[in-house]
Amino acid sequence: MSARPRSIAHLHLHADLDDEGYEDVLDLLAGITPRVQPFPPDAVQLDLTGALRFFDLGPYALVQLVKLRLAALYGIRTTAGLAGNRMLAAMAAAATPPGGTTHVPGDQAAVDAWLRPRPVTALPGIGRATATTLGRFGLHTVADVADVAPATLQRLLGAAPARLLAERARGHDPRPVTPQPTALHLTADRILERDCLDSAEHHRAVLHLTEQLGIRLRGDHQAAGRLSLTVRYADRSSSTRTRTLPEATAHSPALAATALALLDSLGLQRARVRAYALRADQLRPQGEAHHQLTLDPDGDRGRAAEAASDRARKRFGADAVRPASLARHAGTQAAEDAHGRARRGKSSGR
Repeated sequence: MSARPRSIAHLHLHADLDDEGYEDVLDLLAGITPRVQPFPPDAVQLDLTGALRFFDLGPYALVQLVKLRLAALYGIRTTAGLAGNRMLAAMAAAATPPGGTTHVPGDQAAVDAWLRPRPVTALPGIGRATATTLGRFGLHTVADVADVAPATLQRLLGAAPARLLAERARGHDPRPVTPQPTALHLTADRILERDCLDSAEHHRAVLHLTEQLGIRLRGDHQAAGRLSLTVRYADRSSSTRTRTLPEATAHSPALAATALALLDSLGLQRARVRAYALRADQLRPQGEAHHQLTLDPDGDRGRAAEAASDRARKRFGADAVRPASLARHAGTQAAEDAHGRARRGKSSGR
């Protein structure tokens, strides 16, 4: 039995959504299909293929139902593109007047009729330089690119870019809609009972937050690609520093190295600090985070010890294992943690 044709919808949300509002939209869409890929702050893609039978609706009717729910519950007007793959759905949405819906049927003849007359710049990945190169050789439309000999396209662009462009010009895009973790960022924060001038205490506070985030990330099977440290002062002003990690990770020592570098960059020698917040974003599933291989066995041993510590915490409680640098300050931390919290976020970093 042949596979059911895919039905992919790309939605542009005409609303100024904050983190909570975007989270509400994702929750509503998850009630239609579990295959929801967010593109914050104002777009989202849905794979409706499996939902068609459940709702007993055709693809276009189901998209209209989604738009109706967004308008009725949140007052959000939506522009939609509907097609057989992610690329065509996104292109259809981009070519649609605000509030409308463009449906590109799945058969190749219909795809060609809709796609071929469009300018080559409508294809994803075609920037000004590539468009200029193609234009010098008379390749201005998608049809021009689709009809040119593969060898000619390779001479112009190189083998790999030419193959990708030829596939896109024929309307092909095998990428699946990939559901992402519900939380698009994680934040741990700590509020002190009194202003702090001690640089050693600053160091310990950031280590404590790093350990919290590492445990949360590993528990959710996620890895962070970027950290942001915010420090709030006694006069209610604040400073923030952000740094991309060398590689996406949930390994606490790697997170700590970046977090402490952020702390050093703030230069808090004479600052009266009242609170700290450490935010991890650019999250991705741990299985998609690639760890650079080395010949140093200490890294593997450290990760093995960390996994054992996580198992101990899961069995005996969060305080069962602490880093040595934090253990002797456990009592102080417990008092301060009553004022702090760790929370999930729903939007990408700013």
